[in-house]
Amino acid sequence: MKKIATLLLFAVLVLSGCNKKDETTTAKAEKKEVYNLNYAVFFPASHLQAQTAEAWAEEVGKRTDGQVKITLFPGGTLTAAAQTYEAVVSGVADIGMSVFAYTRGRFPLLEGLDLPVGYPDGVTATKIANAMVKKYEPAELSDVHVLYLHAHGPGILASRNEVRTPADIASMKVRATGLSAKIVTALGGTPISMSQGETYEALQKGVVDATFCPIETLKGWKQGEVIDYVVDTKSIGYTTTMFVVMNKAKWDALPENLQTIMDEVSDEWIYKQGEAWDESDRQGEAFVKDLGKTFISLSDGDNKALIAAMNPIYEEYTAAAAEKGLPGEAFLADIRDMLK
Repeated sequence: MKKIATLLLFAVLVLSGCNKKDETTTAKAEKKEVYNLNYAVFFPASHLQAQTAEAWAEEVGKRTDGQVKITLFPGGTLTAAAQTYEAVVSGVADIGMSVFAYTRGRFPLLEGLDLPVGYPDGVTATKIANAMVKKYEPAELSDVHVLYLHAHGPGILASRNEVRTPADIASMKVRATGLSAKIVTALGGTPISMSQGETYEALQKGVVDATFCPIETLKGWKQGEVIDYVVDTKSIGYTTTMFVVMNKAKWDALPENLQTIMDEVSDEWIYKQGEAWDESDRQGEAFVKDLGKTFISLSDGDNKALIAAMNPIYEEYTAAAAEKGLPGEAFLADIRDMLK
């Protein structure tokens, strides 16, 4: 009897050990892989756009139950703004946010997104940019996975001089770069290229008479302190489109369920990032109003004249696209239809 009891005890101990071993094995099997990704953002950490990007990264982490962990590198600390796209392609950055226009000629079809077509606000510009990329699936983005795009509110003219008609711009020196430089030229003015960091002093000293910029810049860079007039040029409101893209190999390495979650969060952030631009514009407008600056609205006739003056810019874009075999004319027509 004693021998039987001993054998039973031994069997219980063996089975118990097996169960613990099985539980350990199961726990290891259920442990999910964590994917650590870096994210290059050219905005400084204090900028609302960087903060909105951080919120996106945190939401992805939350919804993937910590399986996707994204570390932000704001202020160009991982890669310079102009090199961000290529850094993502090469794998230096896993995810990157920057500006298409920083590498002119690299995105010939998407240059149409920034044209002065009269964007009323950042949300609209952002929604249109995403819709156009989804519709056209441009080959120029085939070397990355596009998470989403966003775009700032309409560029306006902030001036030291009073501007009541488009003709008043013809005698002015205007800080403008890239596309906005073409706008100044089309209006008969003289575009002067310089960074935002140089613009405050240039306006203060009269090196330039005005600047084309989204109104948020007047607060963000304090330029509202050294101008006297804000001219509503939304009828030819241009934007600057920004991308959030991911290295293709890193994307392909993610399980399908995690890819789905990241795309779902990105779709939600289209509105959030666009609204962040509009909030920045509201703050910029309030800042300038508090300084007592004068806001000028142009007549319907003058706005029509502004729009007509942009025709050479539209024609240059569509002709350049056609030379490359790209549907620039249809692309521009779709943007205008969406604006209606």
